[in-house]
Amino acid sequence: MTARSFGGVELTRATPAAIPGPLDDRLYDLVESRFRRVVESEPTLATLLGIHAWDHELADPSRERVLADIQRDKAHVASLEGFDPAGLSPEARFERELELHHVRLAIYRAETVRVWERRSTGASALGDALFPLFTRDFAPLPERLESIAARLEAAPVFLAAYRSRAVVPQVAPWLEIELNASRNVPRFLDEIVAAAEMQGADVAAADRRRLGGAVERAKKAIEDQAEWLLEILPDATSDWPIGRERYDELLRLRAFDGLDADAILEIGWQQLERNHADRAAAARKIDPAATEAEVIARVKADHPSTFEAALEGYRDDMRRARQHLIDHDIVTVPPDERVEVIATPPYLRGVMPFAAYFEPARWDPAPVGVYVVTPSVDDHPDALREHYRASISNTSIHEAYPGHHLQLALAARHPSLTRAQVDAPEFVEGWGMYSEQMMREQSFDDGPEFRLALATDAIWRAARIILDVRMHRGEVSIEEATDFLVAHTSFERPNALAEARRYTYTPTYNLSYLLGKVLLLQLREEEHRRLDSAFSLRGFHDALLRGGSLPISFHRRALHGEGSSGPSDGAVSAPARAPARPA
Repeated sequence: MTARSFGGVELTRATPAAIPGPLDDRLYDLVESRFRRVVESEPTLATLLGIHAWDHELADPSRERVLADIQRDKAHVASLEGFDPAGLSPEARFERELELHHVRLAIYRAETVRVWERRSTGASALGDALFPLFTRDFAPLPERLESIAARLEAAPVFLAAYRSRAVVPQVAPWLEIELNASRNVPRFLDEIVAAAEMQGADVAAADRRRLGGAVERAKKAIEDQAEWLLEILPDATSDWPIGRERYDELLRLRAFDGLDADAILEIGWQQLERNHADRAAAARKIDPAATEAEVIARVKADHPSTFEAALEGYRDDMRRARQHLIDHDIVTVPPDERVEVIATPPYLRGVMPFAAYFEPARWDPAPVGVYVVTPSVDDHPDALREHYRASISNTSIHEAYPGHHLQLALAARHPSLTRAQVDAPEFVEGWGMYSEQMMREQSFDDGPEFRLALATDAIWRAARIILDVRMHRGEVSIEEATDFLVAHTSFERPNALAEARRYTYTPTYNLSYLLGKVLLLQLREEEHRRLDSAFSLRGFHDALLRGGSLPISFHRRALHGEGSSGPSDGAVSAPARAPARPA
């Protein structure tokens, strides 16, 4: 595999075909050219990938730059379409089709859906730019604090540039989300300053003064941005749905093998009914004399006494799940992956009311995944009820093992630059949900209280399918969606409201969780029938995880041998298993 220097790292490209096509290298040159452009223009993305040449910079978020990127991507697609597929190897043809899928989808979102034009951000984007520098240990903290200070010094210009996007009425609920972030990002900045102070002599006094001054100027810029948001709020609109026609086209571009909105909505209703029945059955096993609501309340009451204890519970369950994968030969777990569990930064709690995961940086020398858990939304007094013990187990499967962390840690090892950018949520989120059920099938935490948590989380994701479709077709309001979530999931209302608000600016994303699980279970059954006695659960899992975060329709093609030297037998032998180490 050929390596090319870029920003202090050596870029790779897809593994050469056994019989290369005459146009393979030209295709990979074109893919690499776009990758370089995108990464160099997005310093936060570069940091997230482990390319640290631009850690001291912030992007140009202006309207002019966004529109220029759309035109550059259109030119890129035209170049890809100009390739004669006959001049490409099967492997390169697969990569070309994947690149076309990825960039066409990006163009449609930017040019037609245009959330970026109707959602004024700034403070939240600044927080996102600082978060990986602060939480990932790719360099000593004093060195990372220098980059943080440099990004903070660029914050006033960065924040002001976001205003150029607002040439149409902004969406009121999205302004409110950003105003909340504007209140919370300064708290995150205070955490950074406190960490610098704790370093003592390791951080020079001059560097601490520089950081302190940059923080104060950034806080002032955030305050100015918040004042601007309040000024434009009276003229904001509540018209955020993208509408049936654009929603249907977005689904088509997602490559769901022909599934349309009505078919997906029907899956949502079926799954909602099925998982309600499963939860009722689990509740009866726990206590046949109690009502389902009473059992749910009892199970949710079994939670750690403090949030710090809850974090330890997440860490313990994560370690147990990892060991179970190894002991039961469920999937290959590399010995050198790492994940850390921390509290969600304050500025993200309003849109991440439960937990989330940030993948390892592909080019960091010792990549680490970051699994964040939210203490509370709006300091709600009953927040710990959402961290009940059975849910902690289920969430740790979904976010860590064998869910997001293991999947994304392995995806980062694929050399393709296209696959470094493709992020199909029906696979990524679907894999997390599939993992929840699969681990119960493999006898991990399979008692009735865990089954109740599994069904509760599946009810939540079924509700997401229904709400994603209906909200973006303009059929359900935020308040109605919040009521629907509370009624079906028993979430505390602040958490349900935060969920519903997030759905409004992520069309077709939130349906991906349970829909992806359904599609993965179908794919597993197809492979079982195709391979019969040669089928291996570990082989199936390894083949998927090695392939990267592809749409499930592309995974199906790969399992049948498209884009490779030969078909996958689903039972390919895995490397010898190395001893596990604590994450």
